[in-house]
Amino acid sequence: MSWIPVAPADSIAPGDYAQVEVDGTLIAVFNVDGSFHAIDDLCTHDGGELAGGAVEGDVVICPRHGARFCLRTGAALTPPAYEPVRTYPTRIVDGVVEVEVDEV
Repeated sequence: MSWIPVAPADSIAPGDYAQVEVDGTLIAVFNVDGSFHAIDDLCTHDGGELAGGAVEGDVVICPRHGARFCLRTGAALTPPAYEPVRTYPTRIVDGVVEVEVDEV
């Protein structure tokens, strides 16, 4: 496993996100009330990006068809998505949010 830097923690406001691409996979990191949660930036319903969708608490709403995903667990909460999104561990080192991914 490897830790990949994403962005300075203070540059991701609560309710906002940052993205990083790792080996062709786009990962979105969301700030939920000061806690950072990383998920595959890919709706399991149709493959659209989740980043840019509305964030309500710890839920992101897919901007294309309205499926809701839990940012903490990756669970698909409403149709039309039924499969969860992958989540990744996060940490802050020297003020920078990092995401743990498979070896790159």
